[in-house]
Amino acid sequence: MKTRTPILVLIVAVVAAGLGWFAAKRTSSETKPATSAGRRILYYQSPMHPWITSDKAGRCTICGMNLEPVYEGQRGFSAAEGIVTLGSNSVQVVNVQTEIVTNRVLTRTLRVAGIIENDDTKHRRMSAYAEGRIEKLFVNYIGGEVTAGQPLAVFYSPSLLAVESEYLTVIKPGPPAEISDALRNERARLLEAAAQRLKRLGYSDAQLAALAKKDSADARTEILAPMTGTVVARNVYEGQYVKEGDVLFEIADFSTMWFQFDAYERDLGSLHVGRQVEITSPALPGTTLTAPITFIDPNLDGMTRSAKVRVNLANPIVEEEGRNKRLLYRRLYADGAVKIETPAVVTIPRTAVLSAAEPLVYVEVDSGAYEQRRVKLGRRGDEYVEVLDGVRTGERIVTTGNLLIDAQAQLDATARTVEGRAPRVPDQSHATNSQELGKPVSQTWTDAQSAVAKDFLAQASAVSGALAADNLTAFNEQAAKVHAAMPKLVEALEQQTTLRPALAKLETSGHLEKATTLDEARKEFVPFTTGVADLAQQLRARLSFDLKVYECPMADRAVKGAPKRVRWIQSEGPLRNPLFGAKMLDCGTEVK
Repeated sequence: MKTRTPILVLIVAVVAAGLGWFAAKRTSSETKPATSAGRRILYYQSPMHPWITSDKAGRCTICGMNLEPVYEGQRGFSAAEGIVTLGSNSVQVVNVQTEIVTNRVLTRTLRVAGIIENDDTKHRRMSAYAEGRIEKLFVNYIGGEVTAGQPLAVFYSPSLLAVESEYLTVIKPGPPAEISDALRNERARLLEAAAQRLKRLGYSDAQLAALAKKDSADARTEILAPMTGTVVARNVYEGQYVKEGDVLFEIADFSTMWFQFDAYERDLGSLHVGRQVEITSPALPGTTLTAPITFIDPNLDGMTRSAKVRVNLANPIVEEEGRNKRLLYRRLYADGAVKIETPAVVTIPRTAVLSAAEPLVYVEVDSGAYEQRRVKLGRRGDEYVEVLDGVRTGERIVTTGNLLIDAQAQLDATARTVEGRAPRVPDQSHATNSQELGKPVSQTWTDAQSAVAKDFLAQASAVSGALAADNLTAFNEQAAKVHAAMPKLVEALEQQTTLRPALAKLETSGHLEKATTLDEARKEFVPFTTGVADLAQQLRARLSFDLKVYECPMADRAVKGAPKRVRWIQSEGPLRNPLFGAKMLDCGTEVK
């Protein structure tokens, strides 16, 4: 035991010395200045988000990757132009959704408004063939249903009486007697001539057959309905004298009706005879009629640049409260929907397109990485739009969250232009989300920008005022002004980075078209006013005039398909609801 003790002591001493050397080596390496081959570390930078920099080693606050050192004399990382990267958490927060670009049939619904009229080919006006007096009326009101051959009036006319007497004289020659063939032929010729004269004066074959039995003392003649239909005009009264050519009655056959609408020349290429049209009317709630186009007028109206299109509709008799009536009324307002389909083309969802000076989309090139692409668009459908250039089938395109991705792209571009890279962030360990980093440098707000913004918001307020007053004409006038002012607004404010998402949203929904009804105008107004309200709330602090923002809590009841809450702006009070108009003018609350 005594001989082994010195050996153990020696081993412990050697191990302790080794551990001491290792600890000293590690301590010296930690306290040694961060250098590589004699170079000094300037800062730390995220390889995925180059604008994220720090004086200390750490992790990127967006993607969580380790910050890489940038040495003296070394160029830092630079992000590829047009590429936006997001961490997995940011993708979930932004709710980024994508869809694969594919070939599909492009469907577009052309919505039109028109009037239901009676079939013009089954329309008849009855005129007086001779002077006379109306002795009696059998149909003395408009809307009366008549059948062919039914008496409409009793008419006295000396001219008709003279021709009738001539006819009766020939047809009733007196007691039978032996007559020669020449006299018999002459009598037949005179009888035919008298009959032809009576037919030219409006007599039917049935009336001629009954004339032989008529009492010669009866000088009155019945006016018979020439067709089965509805009396739509009555221009005479009992005892009234009429002249030859005066219109007495107007009869229309309502068994077939015409739905006629105006088609603008840009849509004529998509319409053809035989294409089906779905027709609805406020007078027929819940009823949809489907019929083909039967005629397209080849003559365009020079003022409106439109042509008349006709659809034939069957108008059956229906029973209502024990009474029979026609389903469709004459001159009824109706709406039509024409489904137009194109052959399969490369399409993307309309929500994927950000409308600016040039349409752009974001394509997912990797998990969390999105490339900005300029695209060339073709025909537009209800949900999809044709792409002529910019993306290929099989690529995955962003459909939801692209506005926020575009805002991040603007921040990235701003950061890259400041001192060649983003401003240094001394310590990012306390940051909790990406919104605390990479904030754009404050930009100067000019008087010219204020003037443009005030002018646009005043016009937007006038649009809501027109709808609040239920004034469709004023809405269309203001909509045209807003449409013309939109490019000027975008050009003036696009340098304000914080406003770009709101401007992009407004660009997508801010092009109001001419409306034919108040319901159609309000449906266009909902997405427009949502974008205007978002922009107005950001501009409140920068503008000197009093701008009021109001919110309707039940907009979905006023406009079909609208969200429950919709905001609008007014340049002055009191509150005037543009969604309900006179029905509920004071519905809503002010948003402070």
